Amino acid sequence: MFLQRQHRQREVRMMAPASHCLLAVSRRRLLRRNPRPSATQLWCPGGSQEPAHALVNQAKRSTSTIQCGLNYFFYTGEAHSLKVEKILYQGKSPYQEVLVFESSTYGNVLVLDGIVQLTDKDECAYQEMVTHLALCSIPSPKNVLVVGGGDGGVLREIAKHDSVETIDICEIDQLVIDVCKDFFPRLYVGYKDPRVRLHVGDAVEFLRNSPEGKYDAIIVDSSDPIGPAQELVEKPFFQTIARALKPGGVLSNLAESMWLHTHLIQDMLSICREVFKGGVHYAWASVPTYPSGVIGFLLCAKDGPPVDFLTPVNPIEKIEGATKDGREMRFYNSEIHRAAFILPTFVKRELEAYNTSTEKEKPEKPAAKPVKMKVMRDSAITAS
Repeated sequence: MFLQRQHRQREVRMMAPASHCLLAVSRRRLLRRNPRPSATQLWCPGGSQEPAHALVNQAKRSTSTIQCGLNYFFYTGEAHSLKVEKILYQGKSPYQEVLVFESSTYGNVLVLDGIVQLTDKDECAYQEMVTHLALCSIPSPKNVLVVGGGDGGVLREIAKHDSVETIDICEIDQLVIDVCKDFFPRLYVGYKDPRVRLHVGDAVEFLRNSPEGKYDAIIVDSSDPIGPAQELVEKPFFQTIARALKPGGVLSNLAESMWLHTHLIQDMLSICREVFKGGVHYAWASVPTYPSGVIGFLLCAKDGPPVDFLTPVNPIEKIEGATKDGREMRFYNSEIHRAAFILPTFVKRELEAYNTSTEKEKPEKPAAKPVKMKVMRDSAITAS
């Protein structure tokens, strides 16, 4: 099965030999301005519609080529293909469709609403960087909050810090937690730490009810800010986070791809610089199954004791909990920490030129016009 992303439109193609499917999607849901439907609906020639999982089943039973399309709006036009060895789980929560499959090269893969969230092989890059860029920048973090992160990977990484006393996590979807328990044990192990306190519900509301100045660090590991989650990239949300942080407390926030979303990064930087007076920095890491193969992070500090994100004051190599058997780093180290803040010239130029103003007019990117595609008998794809 191929899920082909196009600018402001996603085309879905399922090529189904008897033994395998190919699933081509970009990792994690990208920013969309239109509200998504309540269920993933695919259309086939002839006008029929059926849920995504039904087409996966059809693909597994068929040797023919199926051409499908789905009108979602995205900010990028690319696809990444993964060979599906076996479908392990299909289900639907009140919030999203959940799919787990075994791939031939990346191990088990978690897919939400048709978009890859993580894989066994490369989850370490994201989980370790989003966690330790923050926690290794402050001395002896004690109280940490995770917003989202239902798979448990960020919890696993926080638990490596011996100084941490409490780890709160607020995840809205219980099904994601349950599925990861069954199919991603290397991630779910984070929930087994006795310092973890799980809260299932709306993270925005949870933050509003949190005591002022409670947390040393907050890590936002959320999906797309669409619909109700649009709040997660707006100024009131960041103000709520700042309120919950101690003076000198830090935020690590997902910040999209520098190759695809510099205008979004500019907006987030501008808002965060208004809220977090202790410093705001952009860092990045290589994650193969993300759109463009990289992902960014915003590291923000609340006014108070100075925070130097560029040099880890709490180096991971000196933390006993991160060097025990079975808990060693697979991606992050102090050298990568420092390197993550070194930006390519074009990114430095664009972010510096933008300054801190959100008032500048930025040209609206035109929507790509839908193009009908034909799948030929030899699997070639042509535009009509």
